[in-house]
Amino acid sequence: MAVVAAKVYVDYRHQGYWIAGSRISLDSIVYAFRNGLSPESIIQSFPLLTLEQVYGAIAFYLANRAEIDNYLLAEETAFENMPQPLQTDDPDLYQKLILVKAQREN
Repeated sequence: MAVVAAKVYVDYRHQGYWIAGSRISLDSIVYAFRNGLSPESIIQSFPLLTLEQVYGAIAFYLANRAEIDNYLLAEETAFENMPQPLQTDDPDLYQKLILVKAQREN
């Protein structure tokens, strides 16, 4: 019987997780999955991916959930701490957007 090599669905490169052979981040798939989208729905948003790649990415996430959740939290924190151009260019609009975001999260 021939030995079949395991497929790799997620790569770690450039300090991030990516769907193997693509420019699509694992983050995108995980956020869609967390928001309740099915793999079939996710591929509609990412037509360059196959259903197999999406299922592989979700399986990778579930197998490494604590590590990936920590990675995503660190990415979100880093993004939130970055100065936003709108924050300095139009502080009133920036504050309105922050308020709307806070309301949506509650």
